[in-house]
Amino acid sequence: MRNGESYLDPKVARTVKRLDLKARFIVKGFMHGLHASPLQGFSVEFSEHRKYERGDDPKDIDWRLFARTDKYYVRKYEAETNMTGWLVVDSSASMGKSIGGETSKFEYAISLAAALSYLMIGRQDPVGLIAFDEKIRRSLPPKSKRSHFASILSTLSNLEPSGTTDVAAALTQLAGMLKRASLTMIFSDLLGDPEATLRAIYRLRHAGHDVILFHILDEAEVKFPFRGDVELEDPETGERIVVDADSIRGDYEAALEEFRERFRREASNSKFDFVELDTSVPFDKALLEYLTARAQRR
Repeated sequence: MRNGESYLDPKVARTVKRLDLKARFIVKGFMHGLHASPLQGFSVEFSEHRKYERGDDPKDIDWRLFARTDKYYVRKYEAETNMTGWLVVDSSASMGKSIGGETSKFEYAISLAAALSYLMIGRQDPVGLIAFDEKIRRSLPPKSKRSHFASILSTLSNLEPSGTTDVAAALTQLAGMLKRASLTMIFSDLLGDPEATLRAIYRLRHAGHDVILFHILDEAEVKFPFRGDVELEDPETGERIVVDADSIRGDYEAALEEFRERFRREASNSKFDFVELDTSVPFDKALLEYLTARAQRR
């Protein structure tokens, strides 16, 4: 019998393998970091017991309860309530650009998305995938089977950043698709109108969805390392301008901070998570710091 990879283009198959290894590496680093953190696992809040089922990790068995009842029970955590997750990945052209580093924003986004899908499926939570530019281009329905992880990797590996960005339109389209409360994880550089993007997020929150917004920028977009005259190109329109980097640095940094502060403030008011990342931050460190902070707030 031929396995799924034999049907893939060799280049895509290699990308799938690399992404698989990277996702597992991120999670391994994340789990290693847990030993020095308040977290004891992806699901951190104990809620109740349930009967042991085939496939459960024996490490989760409550042996004290077994001694009292002579029956096997495992500890059930808050995240085991089968919350459906959606990975919403911006695949527009701007995400594919890397100004100075080895990793593009798009590569960073799909690596984090793969790691989070690996974590969720490992907890038997269904997770689906959306890829968008100005509208939704690809989608996979949520599933919790381990084989679904391979489908997510294959889909991510086949994506090519292209097109213009319209985060608001894609999220509005997604809101109309969701039939039950979900955990919506968005990975984007948020190019576009912040007002429209925030309105789309408010709609998701109003419908009862939990929203995590990963704002991913290139390292150079955050640190602005340029000097003298620099030619800048819009990755989606191709428009080019020459600027004096030294004279605009202050205005650029102020505008970026104002943009991020707006999202921080609205995230606090509307109860969604706004996670600021750039491509210089190691994947596992980013995941550990975010999930640790999330657990401490809850």
